[in-house]
Parts: sequence; C-alpha cells; structure tokens
Amino acid sequence: MHLEEKTLNSELKFKGGILEFYQDTVLLENEKTASRDVIRHPGGVCVVAVNEKNEVYFVKQFRYPHKKVLLEIPAGKLEWGENPLECGTRELREEAGFTADEFISLGCLYPTPAYDTEIIYMYLAKGLHKAEQDLDDDEFLDILTIPMDEAVKMVMNNEIEDAKTQLALLKASVLLG
Repeated sequence: MHLEEKTLNSELKFKGGILEFYQDTVLLENEKTASRDVIRHPGGVCVVAVNEKNEVYFVKQFRYPHKKVLLEIPAGKLEWGENPLECGTRELREEAGFTADEFISLGCLYPTPAYDTEIIYMYLAKGLHKAEQDLDDDEFLDILTIPMDEAVKMVMNNEIEDAKTQLALLKASVLLG
C-alpha cells in the first residue's frame, strides 16, 4: 500500500449543477486515518484550432470566479461519461463556429489533483471549416485569431493566464514545429 490511500468512507456534502463535494475518510500507509475533501467534476475538453495561416482561434469571455475577462481556446465541460473527442468537436462548433477535418490528441491534464477529480482532454484541430456558432443561453464571448508564435510569446509573458490554454498551446506549438 506504499503511496496509496484506501477510502474507508465517502460522504456527499453538496451536489450542485456541475460539482459534487465529498468528505472522505482514508486509511494511510502508516495505518492512521485522515480526512480528504474531494470535488467530483465530469471533466472538460479544450481545442487548439489552427487555420492554414498558423493562426489560433481564441475566445474572450468573462470568468465569474476571477471577476475578469480571460483569453482562452475553445473549451467545455464533459457530460458524465461523454466521449472527450465528441465533446471537443461540439465545443469547437458551438463556441468558435468551426468543424475540423482532423483532431489530434495532445493528452490530458489534471488541473488541481490535490482535491478535484477534473481531467481536461486537449486536442489540436486542423483543416477547419466555417460552421454555425451555437452558444449556450448564458454564454457570451468574442472570437479572435492570434498567430501561433505570438500566442506562445503571450503564454511566456503571462498574458494568457488560463492553465489549459497555456499547456495546450505549448504542446501544439511543439507538435507543429
């Protein structure tokens, strides 16, 4: 049981529209118990959509918890059990108004592994085709393009603060050479 913890009890404390909050009791490798707060989240997907000019499509949107507008790549929440590629395809069309000939997996990231089960799946989309944008009723955003090289510089200068956007952009930039 080295470096593992066994769940002895898990109690749901709050169930919201997106998140579930649990308080768990775990058995440690030294046979003592500890308490763990866990947020269960269905996960998400983000898409680095690159056009033929090597420009990346971004969305600017207000993020309520931070009370500011952030620059991000198109992204969205998975439904419980949903296929990540299907979610990414949907979110690219809904948010940015594009379909793609090719989606390349960039892997996944665990944004806050200490207390949250969320996993974000990252994709590079190429061969873009204009489609009908279809925003949610509570979704307001602006779309813009930025050359890949400039976007990478913006990440390095902390002008793009969103973690999923930073990592996916850097991975896509390396992959595209």
